[in-house]
Amino acid sequence: MSEQEQNKKLIILGSTGSIGVQALDVARLHGYEVLALTADRNVERLEEQIRQFRPRFAALANEQAATDLKTRVADTATKVLAGGEGVKACAALSGDAIVLNSIVGMAGLEPTLAAIEAGSRIALANKETLVAGGKLVFEKARAKGVDILPVDSEHSAIFQALQGMNEKKELKRLILTASGGPFFGKTKEELKSVTLAQALKHPNWSMGAKITVDSATMMNKGLELIEAVWLFDMPPEKVDILVHRQSIVHSLIEYVDNSIIAQLGVPDMRIPIQYALTYPQRFESPVEQLRLEKWKTLTFDEPDYETFACIDLCRRAIGQGGLYPAAANSANEMANELFRSGAIGFLDIPRLVSLALDAAESKPDYDLADVLATDQWAREFVRSHL
Repeated sequence: MSEQEQNKKLIILGSTGSIGVQALDVARLHGYEVLALTADRNVERLEEQIRQFRPRFAALANEQAATDLKTRVADTATKVLAGGEGVKACAALSGDAIVLNSIVGMAGLEPTLAAIEAGSRIALANKETLVAGGKLVFEKARAKGVDILPVDSEHSAIFQALQGMNEKKELKRLILTASGGPFFGKTKEELKSVTLAQALKHPNWSMGAKITVDSATMMNKGLELIEAVWLFDMPPEKVDILVHRQSIVHSLIEYVDNSIIAQLGVPDMRIPIQYALTYPQRFESPVEQLRLEKWKTLTFDEPDYETFACIDLCRRAIGQGGLYPAAANSANEMANELFRSGAIGFLDIPRLVSLALDAAESKPDYDLADVLATDQWAREFVRSHL
């Protein structure tokens, strides 16, 4: 299949964030037709994107912002939709498009389900979709024959490494790598007084505030562990984590003969974004070539699970199953937001997630209404236990 024969229709959910902006770099390079763009409330950036890529539809989840955008782009052919329903309508626009979902948080779940219902291939950068509703997503995807391809660099690395696997029984374990965030090596005592500004200083990646704080608590890696369980149908005890400060080895897989296969590259999200869009083909990318001789040394360490308790909280949640991962995810979203607003300290995030897990309801057979109810419950629980 040539590049010209690739599916070149693209819908980007969360187009004004870091992943969305980089996805548009890839779309520009390879001549994708952008059918729809959505965002939360960033009117200025979405207007710029509309004028450059001329999508048929655009949507802002914030209805007031959508009204503003509609006025700003009235001279274009783009139809502007509003609210969560507008975002879902964009997600379900075309069954022959690739839908790249880079919405942050639980807000990405329903648009993912809408895109699957329409029959679109999903390029998934919204980890909360699988953390909170993995069973629902994969049941619907199987029923519709829809592929879900990972965009997160770690899961893309595993997906790429697995291309050479002969049979699933040959696979021994998955190894997710973590940068360790800005606080690697610090003690719990030192973390008591860290500030938001310090938490937002990620050593390797440029990401949104919520994800960067998740990286600082290492909740991000816990969520990725849960996501890996769903994406690759692996039990949580066969998903391990290594701290790799350089972010060059993006993740690894180990076979039963103890061979380990890794995927490497410079820390640039455009590689996994492009692979999710062009799979199974590869094409030139705008990313710098990796020259290992320039790096000289790559290091690997075991995470400090006691200091960064969020990893084991997520392992516990997926081990218990049912609605526990949804509860952990939403409790973290709320606690993360409260930390960013200055209402709580850094170590309150794992404390509140742990309390929510202790109080959450066990319900192995759940539906979307249950997930949404758990989301609201966990947020209220966190607010009431400050």
